[in-house]
Amino acid sequence: MTSFLSRLFGKSAPAPAAAEPILHNDFRIYPDPIKEGSGFRIAARIEKTFGDEVKTHHLIRADTRASLDEASEASVAKAKQAIDQLGDTLFG
Repeated sequence: MTSFLSRLFGKSAPAPAAAEPILHNDFRIYPDPIKEGSGFRIAARIEKTFGDEVKTHHLIRADTRASLDEASEASVAKAKQAIDQLGDTLFG
């Protein structure tokens, strides 16, 4: 009953704690698969610090995986591939 009332009046569960990034060539990768239907779309946030500025790129692929774990692993692999191929131009 409490969760029904919480949804009714707009109270939500606290956001989960931010995951530790995966480091790759001075870039930080945060896998962030997107729930879609019965699977998960490959997605990640890629960050790099330039002086005092943090630049961010949101990677979203058309590929999907059946489980969250598979999608997270694939998201990291695709982010590393993008970093290796594009480097700092990823933010440009």
